[in-house]
Amino acid sequence: MELILFLAASFLFTLLVGILIEKIRVPWIFAALILGVLLAVHNPFSAVTSSDTFKFIAGLGMYFLLFIIGLEIDLKEVIKRERFIVKATLFIILLEAVFGTLLVHFVFNCPWLISILVALSFATVGEAVLIPILDEFKIVNTDLGQAIIGIGVLDDLIEVFTIIWICVLIGSEGDSFGIGITLISLILLFLLAFGLTKLKKEGRRFVVPDIEALFLFVMFVFFLFIGVGKYADASPLGALLAGIALKNFIPKERLGIIESEVKTMCYGFFAPIFFLWVGVSVNINYLTTYPLLILLVVSVSKGSKLLGSYLIARREFGIRKSILLGIGLSVRFSTSIVIIKILFENALIGVDLYSVLIASSIVFKFIIPLLFSQLLVRWGIARK
Repeated sequence: MELILFLAASFLFTLLVGILIEKIRVPWIFAALILGVLLAVHNPFSAVTSSDTFKFIAGLGMYFLLFIIGLEIDLKEVIKRERFIVKATLFIILLEAVFGTLLVHFVFNCPWLISILVALSFATVGEAVLIPILDEFKIVNTDLGQAIIGIGVLDDLIEVFTIIWICVLIGSEGDSFGIGITLISLILLFLLAFGLTKLKKEGRRFVVPDIEALFLFVMFVFFLFIGVGKYADASPLGALLAGIALKNFIPKERLGIIESEVKTMCYGFFAPIFFLWVGVSVNINYLTTYPLLILLVVSVSKGSKLLGSYLIARREFGIRKSILLGIGLSVRFSTSIVIIKILFENALIGVDLYSVLIASSIVFKFIIPLLFSQLLVRWGIARK
């Protein structure tokens, strides 16, 4: 019963604080992350937050977030992106990945491979945070708005690649029998995803009597992919591939309805618990002892993105818009946090690096939307 009451209080806190932070253009769901960090300072409910039941529900939150990302990835649209957006995405991510890798390797003493994966999590773009701002100032269809959205969409491929890489790395550890099971599981996952994708014509004839039946089918595919991925320690990859496969199998008119249902369940229940879990795992003592490390990580991460945007876009957009592009692309959302959490839970990164990354992510969730909005108006690019 204690877990039930704890969840009730957590959802109430998320609701009330979420309403407040939305006024400064920060997604309401980060209220759950704030609660988690507060509990990391003093947690009278440690028995609850460390229980297997709580961790299981939080884990489902991570899987649902990845599933939704898969549902939203449109590979055809990504491939069609203009030449500038493709070039800008690759250049900015490469620059940030290089600086980030050097930072993680030499400051936190991580192996080169892990350092690269962490740096790629730096490079993810949370364009979903900025889209409401772009829409409010009516600049979605401008060159700047389309560049931010386009780079964010193309960045999804990098996110998929990073998650696949992590899952293969985790699953490859063990004896020869374990490696064999891992390979079989991964092959089966990709075959299932490829098979559903190729059955798109059959999917148009896929008729179910009502939305509830379709939802049950979606949940079957979702848990099937996660279960198969479990044998390769690649459940996150399974959730992601399930979303990609279903996007290409279910007819578009039906997909919109079911996607709305899944998002409601995810963001209304599972995702807040996941973000709460992420926050609780932070080591506050480390952050208060080494605050300069947070500033260093922030400086390298944001500085490289600003530099990359300036170098690649100043001729295309001008100086001010290229700076705004870099600021906008500095927002990281759920995918980067999921990647960091997977690395931490599998002991691929230490609590020091994990805590610094989460802290830097929290700080800039509040600063970037405010700064971006203010500069849009001050520089005359948009009006209030």
